Amino acid sequence: MNASSFRSSCFSVALRCGLGRFARSCFCGGVILVSYAVALASGSMGSDLEARRKALNALLAEQWEYTLSNSPEMASTLGDKRWNDKWSDHSQEAVDRDLAKAADFLKRFAAIDTTDFPPQEVVNKVLMVRDLRERLDRARFKDWEMPVAQNQGIHLEAADFCSFLTFDSVRDYDDYITRLRALPGVFDDTIAQMRRGMADGLMPPRFLLEKVPGQVDEIAGTDPEKSPFAVCLANVPKSIPRAERARIRGQLLAAIRDVVVPAYVKFGRFVKDEYAPNGRTGVGIWSLPDGDARYVAAIRFHTTTSTPPEEIHQLGLREVARIEKEMTTIAASMGYQDLKTFNAAIERNPKLRPHSRQEIVDRYAKYIAQMQARLPLLFGRLPRAEIRVKPMERFREKAAASADYTIGSDDGKRPGTVNVNTGSFASRKTITIETTAYHEGVPGHHLQFSIAQELPTLPAFRQHGEYDSYVEGWALYAEDLGREVGFFEDPYSLYGHLQDEMLRAIRLVVDTGLHYKRWSRQQVVQFFHDHSAEDEVEVQSETDRYIAWPGQALAYKIGQLKILSLREKAKAALGGRFDIRRFHDELLGAGALPLDVLEARMDEWIATEIGDSAKRR
Repeated sequence: MNASSFRSSCFSVALRCGLGRFARSCFCGGVILVSYAVALASGSMGSDLEARRKALNALLAEQWEYTLSNSPEMASTLGDKRWNDKWSDHSQEAVDRDLAKAADFLKRFAAIDTTDFPPQEVVNKVLMVRDLRERLDRARFKDWEMPVAQNQGIHLEAADFCSFLTFDSVRDYDDYITRLRALPGVFDDTIAQMRRGMADGLMPPRFLLEKVPGQVDEIAGTDPEKSPFAVCLANVPKSIPRAERARIRGQLLAAIRDVVVPAYVKFGRFVKDEYAPNGRTGVGIWSLPDGDARYVAAIRFHTTTSTPPEEIHQLGLREVARIEKEMTTIAASMGYQDLKTFNAAIERNPKLRPHSRQEIVDRYAKYIAQMQARLPLLFGRLPRAEIRVKPMERFREKAAASADYTIGSDDGKRPGTVNVNTGSFASRKTITIETTAYHEGVPGHHLQFSIAQELPTLPAFRQHGEYDSYVEGWALYAEDLGREVGFFEDPYSLYGHLQDEMLRAIRLVVDTGLHYKRWSRQQVVQFFHDHSAEDEVEVQSETDRYIAWPGQALAYKIGQLKILSLREKAKAALGGRFDIRRFHDELLGAGALPLDVLEARMDEWIATEIGDSAKRR
């Protein structure tokens, strides 16, 4: 997942929140369920209760409407076209207005008494209050003054945006053309924020910023006909009259040539001549103002825990050692005495490298298809949303991961998409494709996001909500479900599966190494070389990702280990009555949740399962 693109995680400011002490106080000891049951039995749930419930639901709807209107790109990708001709406002005035609005919403949500509310409605308030508090607390760091790096920013997001839209009518195309003509203003507001960042000492590392002008030049230098901004011209609906199609084509290409390209050229010149030369020299977040506090906040935000960085670092070292033992066992079974020898043999084996870009795409599609057939063994509830696999846009290949996922639109017109990085294909290996297909597709991101979107009783902000530790923790956990249904039959593919899990364990070590222990970039690269057989192109891009995105890489392992512990707790409590399908359905049945709230939910479920079993006996 790349949270810097207009994918699901692009909208984290509006949708994510980190829960802690407040949430736990609401869930401990089954207080919610007990109080609700008592209220039902006593008949105390009268008109006042109904009025308060309606007030909460109305306020949730108002806040969601504000979120969509304030984030037009998000609305468009979800299929809501009311603001299809607009971009988000990146000006400082807009930032200040949004923070004031968040403070107002917080005050109004906090004032609603949820006593005797149904459990999930209490959760609705808890999550929203924590979201708003988190946003206001993090405002002191002024993250909006660092909006650009090698893997994020308007230059990448705007170019990628067309592929997330649906075009059914002349209005859709005209709105998009209007958007393109307004793009220079978005760049100007972004440049203004970057200049504020320079004045405040809020700068990404210089060596990362030096990659940005090349990205900009590649997009600006593309012929308008082949521009990523013109993707929507490939399949103009035949229902649109021919004359209108010709007009749309001419106006859209003119907007790209006369408006978009000059805006990119201006932006690239600013980054190259003014911005990048002032980039910071330290690679860790510690080199920013309030760096240590920033990292603590980043850990809390991305993991929804308050785990100290030293504890995370040591956990990573233990996980690296554990996974190395399992990988060594596979190497021995293949006749190799150690991992170094086995890894060298893999590097030399031409059968373990793709021979074309298309081969990579085809392999992903094959693994996703075979897993879809086995999903009923693991889940009772399955999503209706379709899934597709396609090559990643070439302009973002160099800075992107091996694959990422784009959620489908609410109206089903755009399916969920696994975007596959086919760049430098001859330098890649095929051994990790199977596990990544399960992570990004099914039973990973596609299944989890699609089920959340399709839960009818959840308010919209939870259907589209995200917590990195839940979302990425689930996807990492889902990779290993392939083993449980009989896949990873090829020992190289199983080794690649463990190699990918090793990557997530390494992240715990090197992210805390960079941002807490003040490691150099070379120390991170060396740790990769010492403990993995990752392709060099992946080692380099992963290292730069952790530098640009402190704390996010911790979410995978932290979330996976929590889900595994919850599963073991359920199995120990239920014994032979444990049903993996019911466990998974409950785990996914309330959308994404902070880890402590998820644990409370699963504890309640275990207690209910035990009670139901006792009644049946």
